[in-house]
Amino acid sequence: MKTLTAVSALAIAVSGMATAQDLPQAENDWFVSGQERLAEELAKLPNTNRAVNIILMISDGNGVGTNYASRLFAGQQEGGFGDEYVQPQEAFPNLALVKTYNVNAQTPDSAGTGTAMMAGIKTKAGIIGVNENVNRGDCSTLPGNTVASMNELMSEMGKETGIVSTARITHATPASAYAKTVDRNFEASVPEGCDTQTDIATQLIEAMRSGMIDVAMGGGMRNFHGDEGGRREDGVNLMDVAQSELGAHLATDQASFENTPLDGTPILGLFESSHMMYEADREDEPSLADMTGAAIQALQAKSGDNGYFLQVEAGRVDHANHGGNLARAVRDQKAFSDAVAIADELTDDADTLIIVTADHEHALAFNGYCGRGSDILGLCMGIDGEGVAHTGEPELGADNKPFTVAGYLNGAGSVLTEQADGSFFGTRPVLTEEAATDLDYLQQAVVPKSSETHSGEDVAAYAKGPWAHLVDGTIEQNMIFHIMNYAATAE
Repeated sequence: MKTLTAVSALAIAVSGMATAQDLPQAENDWFVSGQERLAEELAKLPNTNRAVNIILMISDGNGVGTNYASRLFAGQQEGGFGDEYVQPQEAFPNLALVKTYNVNAQTPDSAGTGTAMMAGIKTKAGIIGVNENVNRGDCSTLPGNTVASMNELMSEMGKETGIVSTARITHATPASAYAKTVDRNFEASVPEGCDTQTDIATQLIEAMRSGMIDVAMGGGMRNFHGDEGGRREDGVNLMDVAQSELGAHLATDQASFENTPLDGTPILGLFESSHMMYEADREDEPSLADMTGAAIQALQAKSGDNGYFLQVEAGRVDHANHGGNLARAVRDQKAFSDAVAIADELTDDADTLIIVTADHEHALAFNGYCGRGSDILGLCMGIDGEGVAHTGEPELGADNKPFTVAGYLNGAGSVLTEQADGSFFGTRPVLTEEAATDLDYLQQAVVPKSSETHSGEDVAAYAKGPWAHLVDGTIEQNMIFHIMNYAATAE
């Protein structure tokens, strides 16, 4: 079959558009918007500039389902039905589905997925910055099996690098930027006899000392000291080291964050003992968008024309999902989308590649049939056959009780409770809209578990900027690294 030239393909497309205008539905709003989107797609040209800057933004646990819930939440907060809302990353021109499994796990964990995106290989669950030859927890298997991260490669190219997270900065995803560890839990110490590696917090300070990482902001202060509330047993206060030996600015609250110099001074932000607060509960600490904006400005100030690499993680979307608390998950995802908007605003598509993705999804599921505008956190309302908005009357299950739009397949909100004899029994309680939309409500689940689990389905990756068109189709998660690395080195 002969390949159409670009000119002939465009001529056919334009001809098709002209014909489309003669159809009886041509004035329909949906038809018009479809034609407008077609024109936008036809006008796209691939950007093959070298990427001076690269920003990888990871919403931990925000798979396609969680993303859908977050879209509806954000749109409904603005007074719409929700379905029609477009999150900032959803307006990016390039999209792929990403397969997230670890080499030994159908359902992945963030250590393996972080290593895939940051080092270009798939590896086992629970290990960071190392290949699959490492046995989790066995320090003797580390030598000869470490891999280089994007931060290392970008630093060697003369670029500045940074990491920002609402989780502990020593947690799995941010640690994939700098750590080599046989166990993701070695955040503040390693087991006795483990002489092949140091703990993750120490590795971060050493990465800053070497100049490989210039900006690190998140939670996890407890892993950097041994005073009251701290977890270090070696007597070393790594925050003092960062200040006195590395000349870093230490930010621990909103005031010290606002006083952060954005002139290229190294920055260490540690805003909570463990993870940062959920967006819904945030006090006296910066938002993810605030930290993202500051990191970009600081890296840009130091890097100049050499450019920078930045990893941004919304870590608490994952934690809210684990808790079965969708109300906090979608609020943290909205905060992540705000950070995406800031990153986009502060950069130029001509020289900055931005990839927005997730490391994995959760066991989140959706009920039907719900009418337009049913609160994504509330009850599934009936479809109105005579109008657009829902009827205001809840759909009922076979037990004659209403149900929520969203739920989890497992978790703390299980309708099954343990009986005295160890068996489980349950019946669904009668729900009201007020109860279901409460900030602290746990979505109903089936399988009882203290913490809801990840799931293994694909996540999305959105991209814009140089070589973003390579983010296409269904890809393995480690391909994200290869796209970023190619974009930074392409001639």
